[in-house]
Amino acid sequence: MAETHSAVAQQARPALQAGEREMLAGWLDHHRAILVWKCEGLSDEQLRQQAVPPSTLSLLGLVRHMTDVERGWFRQVFLGEDVPDLYGRPDYDDADFKDVDDVEPAEVFRAFEQECAATRKIVAAADDLNALSMQGSQRTGELFSLRWIVTHMIEEYARHNGHADLLRERLDGATGYF
Repeated sequence: MAETHSAVAQQARPALQAGEREMLAGWLDHHRAILVWKCEGLSDEQLRQQAVPPSTLSLLGLVRHMTDVERGWFRQVFLGEDVPDLYGRPDYDDADFKDVDDVEPAEVFRAFEQECAATRKIVAAADDLNALSMQGSQRTGELFSLRWIVTHMIEEYARHNGHADLLRERLDGATGYF
């Protein structure tokens, strides 16, 4: 499992000068790598630990959540694919964060990498960042531009990476930024 984490965390920081698509994709990959990096070197038990009670957040739960978020925004909303969430369930709030005691972390990280790879292909294949989603907002019905989705994903990772910082520090005292 550590080898998978290291491969992602070794990625370079986003380019300082690049076109918009490369810049946004670079920042999205950067934030993905931070989440994986925050999980490196921990035991399976530590990855599962809900380190800030009463919150159900765990590092493994965050990775599961972001796997479903990637799948949801890029495959379900943008492409309109009829694929189910991997972890979330409509009848069980926050299922991606809960019930991680019997989950195999290596499988979770494989699924995360697969969804990230699918997302990279989707973003690269789109004509431009103005391309519109196949599914609209549940509230307004408006379609989302790919630019909006990628920017939202960067925000989503940034918020959850803050959670990951706190969880990791609580688990073993490790802090820092790569």
